[in-house]
Amino acid sequence: MIYSLLLFIIGIVGFIINKENVILMIVSLEIMLLAATVMILLAAVSFNDNTGQIFAIMIISVAGAESVIALSLLVSFYKLRNNILIS
Repeated sequence: MIYSLLLFIIGIVGFIINKENVILMIVSLEIMLLAATVMILLAAVSFNDNTGQIFAIMIISVAGAESVIALSLLVSFYKLRNNILIS
């Protein structure tokens, strides 16, 4: 559980520090989703419940869809402004 908390804190710090670089913000968001997935899986194992695995698969699917949408918006943003920095 400390591992997932540490991952979540790293994701939050990365999101706060990198407010201008969109790619690093997306990576930080993915780290936070990974931490939530690890925590749900640990809770499912400790309670001997299989629904935690289903929730983990759903979270991973949502994280993948979020990455695709964010990166496609990033490509469109780059085509308009020729850089990806948020000013």
